[in-house]
Amino acid sequence: MAFINYITQVQLDFGAVALLPQECERIRIKHPLVVSDEGVRAAGVLGKALTALGIVPYHVYDQTPSNPHEAAVHAATLLYKTYECDGLIAVGGGSSIDLAKAVAIAATHDGPLKGYATIEGGSPLITERVAPVIAVPTTAGTGSEVARGAIVIVEDGRKLGFHSWHLVPKVAICDPDLTFGLPPKLTAATGMDAIAHCMETFMAGPVNPPADGIALDGLERGWAHIERATRNGDDREARWNMMSASMQGALAFQKGLGCVHSLSHSLGGADPRLHHGTLNAIFLPAVVKFNASAESIVKERRLARMAHAMGIGSCDAQGTQIAEAIRQMNASLGLPSGLAAVGVTPELFDRVIEGALADHCHKTNPRIATAQDYRDMLEASL
Repeated sequence: MAFINYITQVQLDFGAVALLPQECERIRIKHPLVVSDEGVRAAGVLGKALTALGIVPYHVYDQTPSNPHEAAVHAATLLYKTYECDGLIAVGGGSSIDLAKAVAIAATHDGPLKGYATIEGGSPLITERVAPVIAVPTTAGTGSEVARGAIVIVEDGRKLGFHSWHLVPKVAICDPDLTFGLPPKLTAATGMDAIAHCMETFMAGPVNPPADGIALDGLERGWAHIERATRNGDDREARWNMMSASMQGALAFQKGLGCVHSLSHSLGGADPRLHHGTLNAIFLPAVVKFNASAESIVKERRLARMAHAMGIGSCDAQGTQIAEAIRQMNASLGLPSGLAAVGVTPELFDRVIEGALADHCHKTNPRIATAQDYRDMLEASL
């Protein structure tokens, strides 16, 4: 049976960050912990959010790592409890938003964090006691501001997903103004993350027609505007459309993702220096070609429909044109050409494959991958 749930309140517009005080009042957050990172602070973006809070008292944790890990969760949770905070405001990219969600669990639930991970059977243990979260994304990529999940590296080194409808932020404040200072390489990597979400959720196996429609529209917006946003960070139309594409990809991926993310999550856990969006961009061509023969892809003409949204004139049954278009886009954006370019060697493959097979995205791929299939995709992505 298809399960469809749409999802939370979204404020999408230039200047939307000014709505923070009214949203805190609506959600009854009187003393938030603001979760961010040093880069967002240095760029002056955190300051804009703090200024917008006005007289609302707050404390700040700005040490979010690029791949959030359990030690950071514990440090932020200690601040949350020490200052008797009653909610969280995440200001940053997916890392800050995911960290805030993990703190929302850790501050209100007992026991080791990994016990609440999806693959550990922990999702039902996450209750309505979670601290409320307001998400203010400063990148256009992860879409975590409207998603029910968070990805965290736990103490044993695994990069695990935590999923619950209770984790969905109470409001997403999507202000494209906050993305104007994003450097070109980060604009490109996060933008390809959004595009990967739209493409992979459209290919995913579960039935969710509204998610398919949202994903296709998000793909069309993202594909048409990512180069403009990367080349001219002050392009207002491009920034607005990339923010929308990011949000839409995450609205849609409640349907599920697939092998791109199984591989990215696993490799990102093995080497936390690697950027998630960059890995998604690298893996997309091989996964599109692997998925091309899946029954649902063929029956629903999903490759042709994606090609149309991307403005590609034709697409063969193997997905060759789509895969090549993604490779060309990556090159045009200045992203790495493959895994070797980011320092990944085949010695890591066994560990990555083991993690991918156990990842929560593995089972929603339209064609279930074997260990050898994952090895083939890794080799094709070198």
